[in-house]
Amino acid sequence: MMRQWSRIKAEQGDCIVLFRLGDFYEAFHEDAARLAEVCDVVLTSRPVRKGERVPMAGVPYHAVDGYIAQLVRSGLRVAIVEQTGSESSPEKRARMTRRVVDDDEPAAGAAGRGIMDRAVVRVVTPGTLVEGDLIEPRSNSYLAACVAEPGAVGLAHADLTTGDFRTTQFAGAQAERELIDELVRLRPAELVVAEADDGKGGALGTRLRAVSAAAGLDTVVTPWSAWRFDPDNAKRALREHFAVGSLAAYGCADLPQAATAAGVVLAYAEESQRGSVAQLRALATYATADHMVLDASTRRNLELVSTLRGDTRRGTLLSVLDRTLTPMGARRLRQWLEQPLIDSRAIEERLDAVEFLVGADRLRGEVRALLRSMPDVERLVNRVIAAYASPRELLALARGLETMPRLAAALAEGSPPSGPLERLFQAPTETVAERIRSTLADDPPMAAGMAGVVRPGFSTELDQIHESVSSARAWIAELEVRERERSGIARLKVGFNKVFGYYLAVPRSQADRVPVDYERRQTLADAERYVTPDLKMHEAEVLGAEERIVALEREIFAACLVDVGAAAQHVLAAARDAALLDGLAALAEVAVERRYTRPRMDHGRGLEIVEGRHPVVEALRPDVPFVPNDITMADGEILLLTGPNMAGKSTVGRQVALIVLLAHIGSFVPATGARIGLTDRIFTRVGAQDELTAGHSTFMVEMVETAGILNHASPRSLIVLDELGRGTSTYDGIAIAWSVVERIHDDPRLGARTLFATHYHELTVLEDLLERVRNVSMAVAETDNGVAFLHRVVPGAADRSYGVHVAELAGLPREVVDRAWAILARLEAGDDVPLQNAGHRPPPAAGGQLPLFAPVEREHPALEALRALDPDRLSPLEALVKLAELRRMVGL
Repeated sequence: MMRQWSRIKAEQGDCIVLFRLGDFYEAFHEDAARLAEVCDVVLTSRPVRKGERVPMAGVPYHAVDGYIAQLVRSGLRVAIVEQTGSESSPEKRARMTRRVVDDDEPAAGAAGRGIMDRAVVRVVTPGTLVEGDLIEPRSNSYLAACVAEPGAVGLAHADLTTGDFRTTQFAGAQAERELIDELVRLRPAELVVAEADDGKGGALGTRLRAVSAAAGLDTVVTPWSAWRFDPDNAKRALREHFAVGSLAAYGCADLPQAATAAGVVLAYAEESQRGSVAQLRALATYATADHMVLDASTRRNLELVSTLRGDTRRGTLLSVLDRTLTPMGARRLRQWLEQPLIDSRAIEERLDAVEFLVGADRLRGEVRALLRSMPDVERLVNRVIAAYASPRELLALARGLETMPRLAAALAEGSPPSGPLERLFQAPTETVAERIRSTLADDPPMAAGMAGVVRPGFSTELDQIHESVSSARAWIAELEVRERERSGIARLKVGFNKVFGYYLAVPRSQADRVPVDYERRQTLADAERYVTPDLKMHEAEVLGAEERIVALEREIFAACLVDVGAAAQHVLAAARDAALLDGLAALAEVAVERRYTRPRMDHGRGLEIVEGRHPVVEALRPDVPFVPNDITMADGEILLLTGPNMAGKSTVGRQVALIVLLAHIGSFVPATGARIGLTDRIFTRVGAQDELTAGHSTFMVEMVETAGILNHASPRSLIVLDELGRGTSTYDGIAIAWSVVERIHDDPRLGARTLFATHYHELTVLEDLLERVRNVSMAVAETDNGVAFLHRVVPGAADRSYGVHVAELAGLPREVVDRAWAILARLEAGDDVPLQNAGHRPPPAAGGQLPLFAPVEREHPALEALRALDPDRLSPLEALVKLAELRRMVGL
């Protein structure tokens, strides 16, 4: 047996081999140590020859899924080794009689009989998990592969639980950046890359691991043999799997890296699943430009599916929108959120459907009640195709399919508008449900291979076997009475155990009275156990019939799986229709509950939001009335938003971006009204974040993200910048922020709608210098007791920053706040170095913005500023800033 294990282990390399031995899966040697460490099971040992033991750890077969999940989540690959041999029932009973401890240990008289045949039935990796209870039901679990060549990168991904299989290709100088953005969207469970000389995927693998860690993706990057990435091998694998002569029908014939990546995904899945990847029935080639592009920074800043604090659902836009009732509907809604539409017709169709369901309260309630009880049909049918489905899962699939006609009837009665709702549930599925119902018992066992799977009356042969078993069991049940009468032994009993089968038990004190045809089977302390020829015959009939029943039910169940799999195309179509309906109904439910309104989309490049609200902040604080705001941007207009911290600048910026995004997924928006010009990309540069794994400081990250915006934005983009430049010195920050605003404004390739929130009040002079720059600010009310932030956007620039006020509100010690007022007073007076013993100064009255670049004297501030200038020490940008300030000082 250990030689058998060693051979399999050598074939599986770095996999943890779980070796089936009776009712346990065992691991040996280093695999046992790893299993014990990760899963907290006992590490023991097993004798393999005289005086030699090997480390061993095991888990029970009925609980193995949970242990597999722990191993896989630790980044390990697990090879499942099953017993594939079979024995006749006499051999099994003989082995039971011998009371062997191990099912592979030969007994006396069994010389020449080999050990049980075993084989690897599948290899489980993070990207190839298919068990429903081991993966997140409300999001996809992708296996991805990446192929990088000079100037081009291919990326393919497949969800083996749903059959979704897609590929794409990026080209040009930004190919790797676009790859990373797409990986952040997909969040694959496993990413396969070509193995390099280091055995770890080379430089690309290292970079992608760093990206995964920095973005909190938990993606396992798996190096695989480099020859698997040969383009000819990959394309051949695709053509053979789809039985086609060309990949032209799949859109990737002229995209070599995309086709290679898809072939790698397919080959990796086939190897792990031992060829069972029939659920991958089609390959779709896509381009990221077909949807609104959201880079990794924007996804993170807008907290679409995970928060800035970590990979948590609460506090995300998805948590607000996801009122779906089925796992497949939840996955569909998440896909919409992560890939907003840019095609106006598709957006309007989805908005029409949501509007219809918003106005149809009774229909929406009826549909949602039906969806509430629907299982994950999409994943269930793919388990059927892959031959993994259990009897109970197949029965659950039937229940789901039986709901489809009821959903169709409810919609037809409601007369939906032309569009997606009108085209739902046209695939025939009734016969599939009938096939399952007519085959399976109402309450089948959990797994095939256990009696009771097939419905009585389905198979005449099976019914006859059941009848013969019933007769044999009835004969055995009456045996005790007959033998008591025949032998005169009143305490004779008929018994059964798994080792010896049926027997007649007689007290030892009466053993001399047993009939001559009794054969002694076992001697106990107080009893003798016997069998008779007739009892052995009926026992063989029962045990043989049970084996025939199980074997026949296996055949019937397998045939049912084949028939259902043959109709998988119709079933998947119905499942996707249900997912679509669930997603639309969820958006309608949110719109009704939260008073969202339908946005008006047009082909202009403007933006008008009336009484807009932040959808997540409003939902998280239901007890606090949210202050709505109006935001208007003309074509290419730049709003410079100033105001103190805590006044709501960041909230306003994010809320504008989220409202635009919601409109593009076909959702109603949190506003009284909204008119939104079609947007191709949303860019956000919000907050400060280090990327230490990439060697980038906060300021470097800020500049890299800003460079990405300037290089990729278009006149149809929306840009939200928050505190750009604060990661460096004041002068440098102002200069960079000023220059960025000018570039967005002046470059004809840009000209994007922009909301620029800043503390640099010096930038507000740009309203006078640049035609499409407009100042707005967060309103602040000053009272005798301090300041109140009104969280409302008003026209004009803020005149002060209120920084010390904010520090006081935050609870800084009184002494620190007093000292801050004193230092501020000295700076206002023009002192470069505040006096150490300066006393407390009362808060300054509302007035003009404090000049940053020159002290204030009694003579005109502009004159003193000119005296303080040293032109030889000014950079061009600094000179520009000085000139703008001087113009403002003299009222120009």
